[in-house]
Amino acid sequence: MFLQLQKYWRLKIGPDASGTTGFAMKRLHSLRAIFAAGLLTSFLSACDTIAAHAISRGEPLQSGDAARQTPDASPNATLAEARRLSQQGKFDEAIGQLEALAAKQPDWKGLTHELGVVYYKKGDYLKAVASLKKALEENPSDNEAVQLTGLSYYLAGRPAEAIAPLEKVQTWYPSANVDAAYILGVCYIQTKDYPNARKAFAKMFAVPADSAASYLFGARMMLRFDFDVVAEEYAKKAVELDPKLPLAHSLLGEIHLFKSRLPEAIEQFQKELELNPGEAAAYYKLADAYSRAQKYDEAEKLLQRSIWLDATSTGPYILLGKVLEKKGESALAVRALQRALAMDPNNPIPHHLLGLAYRELGRTEDAERELKLSEQLQDHKDAKP
Repeated sequence: MFLQLQKYWRLKIGPDASGTTGFAMKRLHSLRAIFAAGLLTSFLSACDTIAAHAISRGEPLQSGDAARQTPDASPNATLAEARRLSQQGKFDEAIGQLEALAAKQPDWKGLTHELGVVYYKKGDYLKAVASLKKALEENPSDNEAVQLTGLSYYLAGRPAEAIAPLEKVQTWYPSANVDAAYILGVCYIQTKDYPNARKAFAKMFAVPADSAASYLFGARMMLRFDFDVVAEEYAKKAVELDPKLPLAHSLLGEIHLFKSRLPEAIEQFQKELELNPGEAAAYYKLADAYSRAQKYDEAEKLLQRSIWLDATSTGPYILLGKVLEKKGESALAVRALQRALAMDPNNPIPHHLLGLAYRELGRTEDAERELKLSEQLQDHKDAKP
């Protein structure tokens, strides 16, 4: 075995050892000491699990004497195995390992924290809360447990209870797998505390809380969650504070378009293009407003400009196909829609529009194929949770 370890550590022993580096000699002396102490068989298996446990807890690595206080190192090995199972998505097995350890050693420090993390990753959020609360009783300064408690409350559909812990800790923890600052803002929205939601998003984007940018970010988030009344109020405030703020007029135009106020939407998109003439999305959105107003020639010109500025977005190609179809130019519509599908083949909308265009061209089989495929893709999309 000693010879195998000699080979593993790339050490020279005996007459040929003269070329061995100082670093290698140190490893050799250490290895001999371990072997002489009779710890060789446990050394390789134990030190990784002890180190992993210590690092995750923020504790210093234990010396050989400290490690020998637990002769079989079974709790550390169990924790390491539970983490391995959790990383593989085998959450029930990991929980079983941890609960078995809890039955044997209920006072093992950090065990409730580990259980809470695994329950969180499994998606069993209320059980995660129960374990994490116990972890906080053991260690009130366990900030990761504080944050995961808040996130668990939110994901369990209890945003009001999530706010307090999320306010305490907004540091990023990899185990959370989400941005807690964002979730805090969403909790404020869901509890209708809009000013604090805006401030949370301002902090997330590192802008002053009462700035025009803060109101712009707040408006965008409100619109995303269908709080269009507050979104409009905040977008107007952003424009009032800074009429030249990029994308503020565009967002206000989106809100008007959402509410079918076409003249107001067109006005705001035009103002955005005066300030930001290179914004491809603004041409696309203005074209959308014109197409809804049945001004297809103006819409087509704007869509061409949007595509010239950004040929990687599918939206302008899809709308262009729709506009060309309305103008009776089905052959050109087919080309635009085929380009959109080359970029996004699983989008049901261009398949449907392409089917209609093929029908106009008398290509019945192609039309039926595309319409059927569009329906299948839409059903699959609707079936997703």
